[in-house]
Amino acid sequence: MEQNQLPLTAPEIGSLWTQYMFDTMSICFIKYALEHIEDEDIREIYQIALVLSENHVEKIKEFFEGENQPIPQGFTEQDVNIHAPRLFQDSFYLYYMYIMTLQGLTGYSLSVSTSVREDFRNYYIKGYTETMQLFDKTIDTMLTKGTYTRPPVLTPPTSIDFVKQQSFLTGWFDERRPLTAMEIGDITFNMNKMHLHVALKVGFSQVVKSDKVRKFINRGTKMSNKHIELFEDIFREETLNSPMSMQSFVTDATEAPFSDKWMMYQVQLSTQVAIAFYGSSLSVSSRRDLAAMYITLTGELGKYAEDGANLMIENGWLEQPPLAPDRRHLTKGKRP
Repeated sequence: MEQNQLPLTAPEIGSLWTQYMFDTMSICFIKYALEHIEDEDIREIYQIALVLSENHVEKIKEFFEGENQPIPQGFTEQDVNIHAPRLFQDSFYLYYMYIMTLQGLTGYSLSVSTSVREDFRNYYIKGYTETMQLFDKTIDTMLTKGTYTRPPVLTPPTSIDFVKQQSFLTGWFDERRPLTAMEIGDITFNMNKMHLHVALKVGFSQVVKSDKVRKFINRGTKMSNKHIELFEDIFREETLNSPMSMQSFVTDATEAPFSDKWMMYQVQLSTQVAIAFYGSSLSVSSRRDLAAMYITLTGELGKYAEDGANLMIENGWLEQPPLAPDRRHLTKGKRP
C-alpha cells in the first residue's frame, strides 16, 4: 500500500482537527484586523497571514474529505463582525502576530513529528516554512518600528566552567544563584505571552455580552497580571529588563467584533498553550524556586482552563475533538 493511502493515525487526525480550529479562528481575527490596520507594513503581514490561513483551511478540508472524515465547524463569518469599531491599536496587532506565529511554529513541529504519511509530513513542513517566513517578517517589522523589547543581554564569560556544588540547584532565601541564559529566555517568553493574555482579556471584557463570560475573563486578567508580577520580581532581583505591557494598545470600544464563543476559544487556547510552555520551562529550570513556581502557576492555569471548558460546555460552544471508539459501551451490547 502506498504511503498516501494508509489510514490516518490518531495523531494525524488530531493535528488536522486542531489546525482547522486554529486557522478558522485566525481568519476571523485577521479579517477584522485588516478593516482597521493603518500601517502598511503591518497590513502586508496580515494579508500574507490571511492567504496562508485560507489555503490551510482548504487543504485540511481536502484531507478530511479524502478520508471520509467530518469537517469540523470551527469558526465562521457568524463569529466575527469586521465592521465593529477598532478594539486594538496597530502595535497590538503586530505583537499578536508575533505570538501567534510562535505558537504556529510549535504546532507544526509537533505535527510533523507525529505524522506517518508522506503527504502529511510534506504539508506540515511546508506550513512550518511559511510560518517561519511570516515570523521572520514580523520580527523585522517590530525591530524597525521599535515595538520589540529585546531580551536581557549577558556579559560574555571569560572561560567555560562546570558546576561544582549542589547549591547550583537550590533557590531558597539567600542561596539563589544568578539565572541561567535558558531560564532568562523562558521567563522572557512567558512574560511576553502573559502580556498578550492581559491585553486580549482587557479588550474582551469590554465587549463580551455574557456576564458569566466577562466574570471568567476578568478572573483570568487578574491571574495573568499576577504571573507577570512574579516574573518581573525575579528579573528585578537580577537587575534584568522586562518586556513591555500591551494594555495601552486596547481602545475604549464596547461593541463586540467577535462572538462570545470565539473569545472564549481564544482565551482557552492561550491558556492551554501557556500550560505547555510553562511545562517546557519547568524542564530546563534547575533552580528549585523556579521549578516550584512553575508547578504552582501551571496548577492555576489548569484549574482556569477546566472552568473555562465547563463554561463552554454550558453554552454549547465546546466542539468535541475526534474520539476513539467507546469499547466499554460497545462490549456491553448497547447501540446508539
